[in-house]
Amino acid sequence: MAIQHPYLLFLGDAPDQLAAKTAQGVAHWRPDWCLGQLRLEGCQTDLGLTDMSLEEGAAAGAKTLVIGVANRGGVFSEKWISVLEKALLLGYDLAAGLHNRLADVAVLKAAAEQHGRRLFDVRHPDREFEVANGRKRSGKRLLAVGTDCSVGKMYATLAIEKEMRARGMKADFRATGQTGILIAGSGVSIDAVVADFISGAVEYLSPANSADHWDIIEGQGSLFHASYAGVSLGLLHGAQADALVLCHEPTRRHMRGLPDYRLPDLRHCMEANLAAARLTNPEAEFVGIAVNTSQMDKAEVADYLGRLEGEYGLPTVDPFATGVAPIVDRLQ
Repeated sequence: MAIQHPYLLFLGDAPDQLAAKTAQGVAHWRPDWCLGQLRLEGCQTDLGLTDMSLEEGAAAGAKTLVIGVANRGGVFSEKWISVLEKALLLGYDLAAGLHNRLADVAVLKAAAEQHGRRLFDVRHPDREFEVANGRKRSGKRLLAVGTDCSVGKMYATLAIEKEMRARGMKADFRATGQTGILIAGSGVSIDAVVADFISGAVEYLSPANSADHWDIIEGQGSLFHASYAGVSLGLLHGAQADALVLCHEPTRRHMRGLPDYRLPDLRHCMEANLAAARLTNPEAEFVGIAVNTSQMDKAEVADYLGRLEGEYGLPTVDPFATGVAPIVDRLQ
């Protein structure tokens, strides 16, 4: 799917900032795509963007109304539906990353058909994929892998793409989750792909390219997470990655959502990911470690990063606090 921008970000009646984390991610990474925000009565979220009505957004050139907020149960409320229907009438496409589909709301489907607009349910792929073939393809690829879920893989890969482009390198972020797709404007929500086709979907997402071009592929899950390891393995095989970046959150006491599972030892995690990656690219190697230190004592961060760098011989950074330049130095 390829979503048109600029965006008007729909915040609905979000009760707090956390409910709008998708919109926050889009506004942070693609500020030049975001013309403003649309808030309904009772909304407790503010992204610091210009408040706009649908009419004002359309006049300013907005192409897509992005539902950047999740409400309880992911259900489209009646209050939302009337606004979304009006947006279609005014010429907007709609994009959402909720489990519930825009296309399953009869009034929205009918309005989109009547006015020639598109509905993007980014959590749900809009095409079929072939089974992976594992054949070597041109170009270079980097994949983020993790010790756990939600440790910063999307943030790390977006930061690497941004740093590479700032240096004039050829690089494209390849989104594999719903928020990443809204940030990139295209991608495949890989956890919604039928298992046999996960690796093939990643081959489709990161096709053959020029020898000096990098695809920076957003990772998902962890090989050590009992719930999501299958998606992580499919990504490793389909990415055919030349470079891996390990993402880690050191304050976790157990795997996210699995209190009976401890986080893996970093070296063990790296060895397992390398073994899996080398099935389709025998030359795969780790090029860095990205640590989410947001929950650490700030006084301990520098020593911790330095200790990991010394132990593993890899550039070790917090993509948000210190940036990813040392990792890109190694790639360059």
